[in-house]
Amino acid sequence: MKLKRSLLSAALLGSSLFILPSTSYAALPFAVDGEQLPSLAPMLARTTPAVVSVSVAGTHVSKQQLPDMFRYFFGPNAPREQVQERPFRGLGSGVIIDADEGYIVTNNHVIDGADEIIIGLHDGREVDAKLIGTDAEADIALLQIKAKNLTEIKKANSDKLRVGDFTVAIGNPFGLGQTVTSGIVSALGRSGLGIEMLENFIQTDAAINSGNSGGALVNLNGELIGINTAIVGPGGGNVGIGFAIPANMMHNLVEQIIEHGEVRRGVLGVMGRDLDSKLAEGFGLDSQYGAFVSEVLPDSAAAKANIKAGDIITSINGVKIKSFHEVRAKIGTLGAGAKVKLGLIRDGKQRTVTATLGNAEQTSSDKAELIHPMLAGAILKNNSDGIEITEISKGSPAAENGLQKGDLIVGVNRHKIDNLKQLKERLKDQSNVAALKIVRDNNLLYLVLR
Repeated sequence: MKLKRSLLSAALLGSSLFILPSTSYAALPFAVDGEQLPSLAPMLARTTPAVVSVSVAGTHVSKQQLPDMFRYFFGPNAPREQVQERPFRGLGSGVIIDADEGYIVTNNHVIDGADEIIIGLHDGREVDAKLIGTDAEADIALLQIKAKNLTEIKKANSDKLRVGDFTVAIGNPFGLGQTVTSGIVSALGRSGLGIEMLENFIQTDAAINSGNSGGALVNLNGELIGINTAIVGPGGGNVGIGFAIPANMMHNLVEQIIEHGEVRRGVLGVMGRDLDSKLAEGFGLDSQYGAFVSEVLPDSAAAKANIKAGDIITSINGVKIKSFHEVRAKIGTLGAGAKVKLGLIRDGKQRTVTATLGNAEQTSSDKAELIHPMLAGAILKNNSDGIEITEISKGSPAAENGLQKGDLIVGVNRHKIDNLKQLKERLKDQSNVAALKIVRDNNLLYLVLR
């Protein structure tokens, strides 16, 4: 059995009957032998119009180097690289989170590479969608449509979820059309699954299948608690193990995309690992949940908040955490500059500190090297006009290529760039010649990375 990312859809009431408490969760409109039967129909009538289908079309472009021994058959002027284009179509789901603005949330993997995105509304209308922004590491994408009479979904506080809470999944499985299933929260804070870079999943046994990705996971009030994202299944089918991105995590990312056009990821500046039984025993702790801090990076948000190596992080903003993966996911989806309250254990004593998160886009020289080997030695920072080189090491590849402190990178080859994300995208194919367009002392120049 293996983990499988999929274009998901949703599911609702199972075969077993359970009795709901006498609250506003669901009306009880039917009666058998004078006794009313529970139903989720009233809640679904309010909620399902906020869940949409997402149809995408595009072209996958793949490049392959042609070995010299085969170029002989194509002549001396044959290109070294073969480019193949393969059209694709896909189906997924989405959730309307703002009816006035037409904002729709889905998964990044649903729309990744799409040239055309069409939203199918609950009332049968089909509307073209515009991509506003994405976060591939957390698998969230924000779309926008222009349409009237939309229904938006209300968001619940996903930090208050408990294992055993009832869930309802809504989506578009296998292109069948809108489908609902039900289950419970099976686990919280699932991470280390290798599905996304930032993982802090809600696990549910509500049936989720291919086509459900981007659909809604809601509570019995019809409030959004998560965005359905992935399943565990031997052949892509439901086996009762599905994963959803918590609504709070999604909300933090969407707010950044709306405000900045991108995610400005926050950074705490600690290295560490999960707290296990041996560590807990060594520190005299009863609990085995938490994040052990093995190193605090200099001048980081953690250092400024007086977090020390050996501390154990136990909570973020008053919510208990289970693992270092969970700390990474929660901090990574908060914006740069956000203030975070961290519960710590130090020397067996509980304490609370407040940290103001740094900016992940202000990269170290190691991260600059990951963007392109010839940028090693430079520290890059997003600027309102481009990407600023704030520091550069003498004798480094970046310095040898002519880059200087204070340079502003505004383009790659003929393409304008505004931020580090775009720079990384333009330089990902490092077999091509890259000419950086630089602003230096109010003059324009090009530097070729060799």
